[in-house]
Amino acid sequence: MEAYKRWVRRNKEYVHSLESLANGMTWLLPERFSESEIVPEAVTSILGIVTAVNDHIIETTPSQGHPKPQEPSSFPYSLFLTLMKDVETLVEVMAQHFYGDDGKWNFMAVTEATKVLARLALLRNSGYKMLLQGGESINDGKDPNDTNQQQARGRLLQQGRNGNFTPEGRALSAMSRFGENARMINNSTGFHMVVPHNINNPAIIQLPESDIKRPTLLSFLSDKGLPGGLMLMGEIMFIARPLLYVLLIRKYGPRSWLPWFISLTIDLMGMSSSTMLLTRHFDRKLHLSDSEKDELRRRKLLLALYLMRDPCFGKYTRQRLESTEKMLEPVPVVGFLAAKLIELLVGAQTRYTYMSGS
Repeated sequence: MEAYKRWVRRNKEYVHSLESLANGMTWLLPERFSESEIVPEAVTSILGIVTAVNDHIIETTPSQGHPKPQEPSSFPYSLFLTLMKDVETLVEVMAQHFYGDDGKWNFMAVTEATKVLARLALLRNSGYKMLLQGGESINDGKDPNDTNQQQARGRLLQQGRNGNFTPEGRALSAMSRFGENARMINNSTGFHMVVPHNINNPAIIQLPESDIKRPTLLSFLSDKGLPGGLMLMGEIMFIARPLLYVLLIRKYGPRSWLPWFISLTIDLMGMSSSTMLLTRHFDRKLHLSDSEKDELRRRKLLLALYLMRDPCFGKYTRQRLESTEKMLEPVPVVGFLAAKLIELLVGAQTRYTYMSGS
C-alpha cells in the first residue's frame, strides 16, 4: 500500500487521466450490461471508490517539513463519507432487486444511520465546526480566498467526480452532489514536536495544530453562547434529517405526505437556525468563513429537491414537466432535448439516493 501511495503521489496527473479514461470507457461497454441496473451501478461505485481513495492519498501528501506519521491519529471520516456516497446507490439498487420496493428502506435506514454516526463523530472531532459538503470536505475554518492561508492549510484539489453509468445517474449525479466544486486538503495529523535548535531555551516547543486540544461541547457552548447553540442545532438537524425521513417513509410509505412535510420542516428549522448566524449581531461572536457561507447557500439550493420527491413529484411536478414537454415538442431540437431531459428526470426520481440531498 505504501508503494502504491508513493506511485499515486508521484503521478498525480497520470492518475487523473486514467480515471477520466475509465469513466469514458463505460460508454463502450456491451449493451447487455445495461439490462441489469446492478452491473452499471457496480461499475460506477468501483470507479468512485478508486477515485476517492486516490484523491485522499494525494490530499494527504506530507510536506517536506512535516513527515508522514507512522499511525494516523484520527479516523478519515471525510473519506469514509465519500465512499458511502459512492456505494449508497448500489446498495439501493441491490436491495430493491432482492428485497423489493418496501424492503429496500431497511437498507437505506442502515446506510443513513451509518452516515449520521460518522458525521456526528466528525462534528465532534472538528471542534463543532460546520460540516462542508455533508462532511466530505475538510472545514479548516479559513477563507479559501486568502492565499497565505491556502499555503498554510493546503491547496484546492481539482475534483473529478465519476459520472454514473446509467443515463439517469450520469445526468443527475450533480443533484445528489450539489455544490461540490472543490475540496480542502486534509493536513497530516499525528503527534510530532519540532524542537528548536536553540539548546539554551529547550522549553520552547512548537506544537502542530493537531496537538491543540479541541473544545468540548460544554466549553464550545460556553465560549460561543447563543450563536454557537444555534449553529450546533442547525448542524444536528441537518445531520439527522435524512435518517428520520427514511424511517418515516419506511413506516408510512413514500406516497405519504407526512414524511415529506416533517423532513421539509426540519430542513427549514435548521436552515433558519444557521441563517441567523449571518446577522450582524450574531456574526460578532461566531464569524462564518466564506466556505461556511457557501455551504449555507448550497443547503438552500438542496431545498429544490423537495419538488422531485414523492408525493409532491407525482401530484404536481410531473404534471408541470409533461405540460412543458408538450409545449416545447413542436420546436425543433429544443423539443427533442427537453423530452430527453424530462425523461431522465422522471427516471432519476425513482431513486432515493439521487434525490436524497444527504
